[in-house]
Amino acid sequence: MPCILGFLSGDNNKVDTILGLVKNKYVDAVDVDSMEDLAVTQILSSLDPHTVYLPPTDALQQKESLEGNFEGIGIEYFVLNDTILVTNVRQYSPAETAGLQKGDKIVAVNGEIFKSNTLSANLVVDKLRGKKGSAVKVNVIRGADKINDIEIIRGKILVSSVDAAYIVNNNTGFIKLSKFGSNTEDDFVQELQKMEALGVKNLILDLRGNGGGYLDAAIELTDQFLPKDKLIAFTKGIHQPNTYYKATDAGLFETGKIAVLVDEGTASASEIVAGALQDWDRGLIIGRRSFGKGLVQQQFEFYDGSAINLTIARYYTPSGRCIQKSYKNGLKAYKNEINQRFNKGEITSLDSNLTDTSLFSTKYKYKTAAGKNVYSGGGIMPDVFIPLDTTKHMFFYDATIKQQLISNFVYSKLIHQTQIGKYPTITDFINNYQISQLQYQQFITYCSAFKVNATQNESEKAKPFITKSLKAILIKYYYGNDGYYKYLNNDDAFVLAALQKM
Repeated sequence: MPCILGFLSGDNNKVDTILGLVKNKYVDAVDVDSMEDLAVTQILSSLDPHTVYLPPTDALQQKESLEGNFEGIGIEYFVLNDTILVTNVRQYSPAETAGLQKGDKIVAVNGEIFKSNTLSANLVVDKLRGKKGSAVKVNVIRGADKINDIEIIRGKILVSSVDAAYIVNNNTGFIKLSKFGSNTEDDFVQELQKMEALGVKNLILDLRGNGGGYLDAAIELTDQFLPKDKLIAFTKGIHQPNTYYKATDAGLFETGKIAVLVDEGTASASEIVAGALQDWDRGLIIGRRSFGKGLVQQQFEFYDGSAINLTIARYYTPSGRCIQKSYKNGLKAYKNEINQRFNKGEITSLDSNLTDTSLFSTKYKYKTAAGKNVYSGGGIMPDVFIPLDTTKHMFFYDATIKQQLISNFVYSKLIHQTQIGKYPTITDFINNYQISQLQYQQFITYCSAFKVNATQNESEKAKPFITKSLKAILIKYYYGNDGYYKYLNNDDAFVLAALQKM
């Protein structure tokens, strides 16, 4: 092996030294920046699963999501072949000011015509978002092939943490939170006050699929439910002082009944809320065991917009539980842990939960304020278990979901067949609108064009689930998220269990 003897400088930073050598000495041209990212990623991978490196684009997306705002035009959309179908225009947004309407099809941005094989959600974001005050021109089809050029001046768009909020019955409200960001407390309080003014005394708080967010936001939300000086959570870290978070006297909902809905997608900040309410016997936790993330991250930004989310502490519930699940078997096993729950039968059977001695042995047992057993080491165990409904998981139905054929059919076909004027209210639509047999057969034919076929028996078995999904997306288009969840929750096992316990 031919070799030339060389000597390194006295620089103690080996990573920088190696990258410098590669940049200045290596035989071929190399993208050193990408190598630097790889080196950082490899270093962090030896720590815990939630300490990660974020490239600039990912860091910006995370920040915008948690801060609850971004700069753009203010629409919701669905990518339909080679067009952007506008499914909602935010009130007072730049898009509304410029005259963009629900149902418009954007076929070009700044003169660039879209192609079906290249149009993606990421491309849409790249084209439509931009600095506040900058202009973007969209080419729009409205109605019968009429084409308009609309110029939109971008602005700041505020995004609520509340996915849906509506009154279920005379005294019970439903609020679904999507994340814990800077504005979560304000968003929640605004919706709660509206409900209380209309007589709501009990609350269903839906945290299913809520992956968390800011620790402070979780503390602030929990403060709404607990009396002054009750411990909400505390954190410990070798380089951080122990910090104890207690409720203030600012709570707006300290006496009404609360049911918190959780599942395996409920994580981090969401688990802080659920854990505190469970430990104080303040709320009933309904659903399936939560994700099990008990680590606190702090973000450190670099000059180029990239960042590191570094774990700096563990958090504990009031009873002293750390609900972080084990990551001793590596990142791959950690990411696959939810699938393992399904394989072991935990998601479909209550019995397999507490018999899993690796998670819920007596040495991890804690007590709530009233003396009820609660557990540490792997998420929040619900008080009322709701198994996963496996009846709808059949090949044909799953294939339609995977390829977004239900949404595509609604937006390309069904919205043009629906006489929405016949239904004055969302209640009228929910009670009286039905997907016809002809429309369902049209859907089956539509799927076959995408090589998703079903036998007569398969299509009949899947029909109740598919027609419900078709109607739900149609409701979302015409009546928004509140209508969408109001319809789906009519026979939702989690919600029905909560109402029964209220």
